[in-house]
Amino acid sequence: MPLITSAGVGSGLNLESIIKASVDAENVPKLQAFARKEESLKVELSAIGEVKSAISKLNDTVEKLADINNFNKRVANIKQPTSGDIISVTPTSNISVGTFDIAVTQLAQGSRAVSANGAFASSDAVVSASGGTLSFAAGSKNFDLTVTAGMTLSQLRDAINASDSNFGVTANIVNTGDAAVGSKLVLTSSESGDGNDLVITSDTSELDAIETYDAATNPTGGMTIATEDKAQNAKITVDGLEVTSATNTFKDAVQDMTITAKALSVQDATTLKYETAELNVEYDRESVNVLIDEFISNYNNLIGNIGFQTRIGRPLNGDASMRSLDDQLVTALSKPLTDAGPFTSIFDIGLGIDKEGYLEKSTLVRSLNDAMDTNFDDIGTAFAGPNGVAKELESLLGNYVDSGGIIKERETSLNGQLDDLEDDVLNHEYRMASFEERLRKQYAGLDVLIAQMQQTQSYLGAQLANLPGFTKSSN
Repeated sequence: MPLITSAGVGSGLNLESIIKASVDAENVPKLQAFARKEESLKVELSAIGEVKSAISKLNDTVEKLADINNFNKRVANIKQPTSGDIISVTPTSNISVGTFDIAVTQLAQGSRAVSANGAFASSDAVVSASGGTLSFAAGSKNFDLTVTAGMTLSQLRDAINASDSNFGVTANIVNTGDAAVGSKLVLTSSESGDGNDLVITSDTSELDAIETYDAATNPTGGMTIATEDKAQNAKITVDGLEVTSATNTFKDAVQDMTITAKALSVQDATTLKYETAELNVEYDRESVNVLIDEFISNYNNLIGNIGFQTRIGRPLNGDASMRSLDDQLVTALSKPLTDAGPFTSIFDIGLGIDKEGYLEKSTLVRSLNDAMDTNFDDIGTAFAGPNGVAKELESLLGNYVDSGGIIKERETSLNGQLDDLEDDVLNHEYRMASFEERLRKQYAGLDVLIAQMQQTQSYLGAQLANLPGFTKSSN
C-alpha cells in the first residue's frame, strides 16, 4: 500500500481539516483551561508576594522598635566659646540629662628631651665608636635600641623612629647653624600624664650624651627636659570642679560620658576666669520620632496592601488568612502594657487608629511630644519592654514571614500547583499527539479504501461503456 503523507490525497477528501477540527475540539478547551488556571495562580502568587513584602518591611521596623537601645540614645549639644572649639563629647544611653559648663585649663602632653649644646657638631657626628644599648622608658612603657659601632646621629634618629618596639618616641634633628651649639637631637614622647617623663639610660659611657637628666638638678649633662616640656595631665573644670586625666580624654568625668579636651580655654586677664563651653545633654527625641514615623508608614502600607488585595475581583478577596492578619494587627496594637509608667497602651503615647484602620499620630489623649516631655523612658518600655507592643508584633509577623510561616507555606503551595500544572500541560500535549496520530492512522485507512473504491468505480464504468448496446447517460 502506498505511503500517504497528507490525509485525503488518495480520496480527494479534505481529511486534514477533519483531523484538525477533531484535535482542536479536544485540545483548545483544555489549553484555555490550563491558561486560565496558570494566570489565576500567578496573580495570586504575585498578590501574596506583595503582602509578604509589606509584612517584611514592617517587621524590619518592628525589630528596631524591639531594641530598647533605640530609645535610650542621648544627644549632646555644645555651645562652644567664641574663641573656638575646646571640647567634644560622647554621651552613652545611661547618662542623665542636664546642662554643664566646661573649661579646659590644661592640655595633656608627653615630655620633650633636647641634647646639650655642642654635644653633636652635625647630623653626621658619630654617636658611639664601639656601640651599646639605649633603654627608653616613660610611665609603664619601655623599649631597648641597639646602637651599632660608628652609628651617626642621623642614623640613630632613623633607628629610633623605625624601631618596631618603639612605644611612641619620635626623634628629630635640628641643625642650628651655630658651631658652638651644633645639631640638636630632639626626642618627643607621646606618653602623657604627670610623672611620665621620658627616661633614657645606656650601658656605656659613650652614650652619656643621649641619656636624660633633670634640667633643674643637672642642666649640663646629656639630654634635658625643660620644665615646660615635662609630661603633664590634662585639666578641665566641670561646673567649677577640677578634673584631671593623664590624657586629653576624660571618661566618666561626668558619669557615663566621655569628654575630649581639644584646646585650652582663653583666660580673662582681669578676672582670671576661663571661658567655658556649655554642654546640654538631652533625650534623642528626633531619632524616636523618626522611628515611630517609620513604623506608622510601614504599618499603614501593610494595611493598605491587605485592603487592596482583598477587594472584590482581586485574587485574595475573601481570604481568611488576610482577614485574620488584619484583625491580629489591631489586637497586637491594643495590647495592655505593664511597667510602662502611666501608659496602659500605645494609644496613650500619642498614637491612634482611624476609621479606615490606619495608624496615625493622635492628640486625643496626649501627643507624642507631650509623652516625651513627661515620660520619655516609658515610651521605650511601651514598645521594647518584655511585654511591649514590638515583642507582640514580632511574634505575630514572624508567624507569617518566617521560613515555616503562613505566607511561605502559601507560596510553596502555589508554586507546587504551577509545577503540577506544567506537568499536566505536558501530559495533555502527549495525549493530543497520540490522539492525532491515531486519527491519522484511521483516516489513512479510510483514504486508501475510498481511493480503491473510486478506482473500482472507474474500472467498472469503463467496462460497462464498452459493452454492445450500452448507452452512456447524457446526465
